[in-house]
Amino acid sequence: MNWDFLILAIITIVGISTPILLAGLGELVVEKSGILNLGVEGMMLVGAISGFAINVYSGNPWVGVAGAAGAGALSGLLFGFFVLTLRSNQVATGLALTIFGTGLSSLIGLSFVGRIVPQFGSVFPPELARDPVLKVVFGYSPIVYFALLMVVLVAWFLKSTRSGLILRAVGENDLSAHSIGYNVIGVRYAAIAFGGAMAGIGGAYFSLVITPMWAERMTAGRGWIALALVVFASWKAPRLLAGAYFFGILMWLELNAKAGGLSFIPGAQAIPSQFWAAMPYVMTVVVLTLISMRNRAGLNAPACLGKPFLPAT
Repeated sequence: MNWDFLILAIITIVGISTPILLAGLGELVVEKSGILNLGVEGMMLVGAISGFAINVYSGNPWVGVAGAAGAGALSGLLFGFFVLTLRSNQVATGLALTIFGTGLSSLIGLSFVGRIVPQFGSVFPPELARDPVLKVVFGYSPIVYFALLMVVLVAWFLKSTRSGLILRAVGENDLSAHSIGYNVIGVRYAAIAFGGAMAGIGGAYFSLVITPMWAERMTAGRGWIALALVVFASWKAPRLLAGAYFFGILMWLELNAKAGGLSFIPGAQAIPSQFWAAMPYVMTVVVLTLISMRNRAGLNAPACLGKPFLPAT
């Protein structure tokens, strides 16, 4: 076995899975509150250009990530204003947010084409990252470790904290939660802001780590994969991690096919890279189709997901 190839494959898969893991975690919390936000792709693009621009002017990638989180949260709150305060349709508003984020990032990004930005330093001593074996554990961007930490924190928050219980109660039965004194709108605004911040950081990972330069629509539809990933994981954070790496493997196969062809049968013609490029999106459609055929109660889906909150007057 070629250990160097295996190590490189693991590092690549973990790296390219990180943005959809971050965006998926944010959307999981949003949907647990009973809100369906289809604008993840738009928030990721807003975060990508914001993080890149702030990094260019500040010279500090950490400030860029913080700015991306803030920009993502603000775009999420814009969505929240329409669906929570004005009670607009969640699906239509989410799609509009994606269109808005795509256009805004393209417009702002025009002045940043060709610019480069400072890179993150290593979290651990560089000697560990240079070791051919230890770099599997210590050779990643700080955002990768942040994403893994957030998996644990989100799972703990939803399962073991009072605030997490309130969030889940709002998503399961908003009228009951309202009747016992919980601020349903406030809880959902907070969840949407968190989801936007996570999507913004996921977008910034593209422009600051994967390809540290600006290109239009650089997220390449990963926000849609993150949406499907939440359903694929049955609204559970640990399963979300496994699902993100599954989609990461599909994206890694695409990269290998582009580099030199990929065939699982010796002597057979290599599978075209376009096939692997389409696979994550095909799997997204397949997963959503299969899940829609199952009993919704068995999926752990929040009962109020996508439904407007209409308190009795």
